Amino acid sequence: MATLNSLDYSIIVTYLAVLLAFGVWLQKRAGASMEDYFLGGRKMPWWAMGMSGMAAWMDMIGTMIIVSFLYMIGPRGLYIEFRGGAVLVLAFLMLWVGKWHRRSGCITGAEWNIFRFGSGTSGKLARAVTAVATIVVFTGMLAYMVKGVGLFLSIFFPFSPTVCALALIVVATLYTVASGFYGVVYTDVFQSIIILIAVVVVSLMAFFEINQMDGNLSELASEVTGNSSWTSTSLPWQTTMPKGYEIYQNLGLFTLFYLLRNVMAGLGSGADPKYFGARNDRECGLLTFMIGWLTMFRWPFMMGIAVLGLFFVKEAIPDQTVLETASETIQASLGDIAPNRWEDTIAEIIHHPESHAELVDQLKTQVGSNNWQTKLKLLSYQGTVNPERILPVVLLTKIPMGLRGLILVALIAASMSTFDSTVNAATGYFTRDVYQAFFRRAAGNRELMFASYLFGVAMVACGFALGYGTKSINHIWDWLVMGLGAGVAVPSILRLYWWRFNAGGLIIGTIAGMLVAVIQRYLYPNINPISGFTVVTSISAIATIGGALLTKPTDLKVLTKFYVRTRPFGLWGPLKKSLPDDVRKEMEQEHRYDIIALPFTMCWQVSLFMLPMQLLIGAFPDFWITLAIFLVALTGVYFFWYRRLPAAD
Repeated sequence: MATLNSLDYSIIVTYLAVLLAFGVWLQKRAGASMEDYFLGGRKMPWWAMGMSGMAAWMDMIGTMIIVSFLYMIGPRGLYIEFRGGAVLVLAFLMLWVGKWHRRSGCITGAEWNIFRFGSGTSGKLARAVTAVATIVVFTGMLAYMVKGVGLFLSIFFPFSPTVCALALIVVATLYTVASGFYGVVYTDVFQSIIILIAVVVVSLMAFFEINQMDGNLSELASEVTGNSSWTSTSLPWQTTMPKGYEIYQNLGLFTLFYLLRNVMAGLGSGADPKYFGARNDRECGLLTFMIGWLTMFRWPFMMGIAVLGLFFVKEAIPDQTVLETASETIQASLGDIAPNRWEDTIAEIIHHPESHAELVDQLKTQVGSNNWQTKLKLLSYQGTVNPERILPVVLLTKIPMGLRGLILVALIAASMSTFDSTVNAATGYFTRDVYQAFFRRAAGNRELMFASYLFGVAMVACGFALGYGTKSINHIWDWLVMGLGAGVAVPSILRLYWWRFNAGGLIIGTIAGMLVAVIQRYLYPNINPISGFTVVTSISAIATIGGALLTKPTDLKVLTKFYVRTRPFGLWGPLKKSLPDDVRKEMEQEHRYDIIALPFTMCWQVSLFMLPMQLLIGAFPDFWITLAIFLVALTGVYFFWYRRLPAAD
């Protein structure tokens, strides 16, 4: 079965060679110092970091998941992605938490704890706990990437998902650990250009397909997915979902919970190398504003893929009941297959049909011998169309040779961008906040660089092992967001907004939250994400507040230094009163406009993402309403935020 031609392979090989060349070229510059390796020497232009941020947010696996929801329920899939894919945390990063972290002058979020709590025993322990917790979260993110990358690439190459993931991860690890933050940013700029080209190509293909079809897109979508409101963008309390996704039928409930989760994540975010490495407060905001605009291009691309998926499923599998029969046949023939091994099993049947001759003959009879391999790739464990496979199957069947290689490279680039940012940040936490801070304070730059290389490889290996055992990318993403993320959310928030919060509260709250999240993962892996979030957050909140009140407050001198330099808002009464009147009034005005700008910024962002999808599918009544919301929101962003940005210093 041919999936790629020589031109496609040439594009892919050239792309990977360029990445490795970037790693070699930038290795010397990145190795000049720890600040160069992890922050680009704090000299990177804001527009480059903005392009890098867009590429980092547009990962291959997240794109697969979002496409799956857009395929199932249309543009309303954006609401489910309030859990992360809609990147609502950007509003908080743009308005205040990004600049608050930059003002510290630190290199990592764990080192920031010394700035916040002091260099005593409790501050050092808080630094260590934050470093370990962040590394655990980042390892989970790597597992999520490993799982998705393998599923995706096994569609195009004659290897199992495990082998495909391993090959790509090796290349990404080599150039990332060699070139540090310089490599992250410059390769992401290069990869962003490829991504934008792919967006234009796919969007135009979907647009022409819709305009040339006989009939109505809404009717086609309803027939293929069973969702009669597929083209609508209104937010109902309930919607139709296929097998395996029934939990998301309560769409309104999940949207509200995911919105709450993102507000919590945004309030406690900001410890990102891009903000520590920004040259001034103004550039913290501008780079985030640029990320928002560029991320918009992701949505018409994904909606275009979902639309092309509707057309393919209608043509290839007009009667989807044959999929349930095929799933039962495979499980009856090969025994009890674990859900997390389903994709590897399908890949084995497709790539080695001679080893399963009798089974393949049965499957050809059931799904049709014409293009049976591609149909089988769409088969889910439940015997339905696997929505997580829509993206690769569309790329395989609807995109011409040559263009297929380009778009495949764009998606690999998206995954690489997320991977390199994650590995670079995690190695910073280990080298700076664990190895150097607690074991080798006098270590030279060369030793620290070597430690970074070794840890980067070790962490990737752990992420690979964890990804190998998970049953689906959607499953592990829910746990990352609603489990691990919830475990650290409360301490992350209180450290910025409450003067009485101390290192004891952070240590106890973080450990409790992480332990509960890990226990839930292994003892109750199928728990409702909302229930898991509620339990983990509640226990973490009780432990965090209790730990803070039962332990010694932060030294007043340390707290004052932090407050005067960071200038946060919240419960800072005892310190706020000590400021001169003119300083306090200026700070209060800054806070007032930051807070007023928040709802405008979030509405601007959501409507910005929705508009191109509505335009693509021809949902014009909804489009005009969304456009009005967008213009009002953008006006608010201009007057309450952009006009009040400080001059560059």
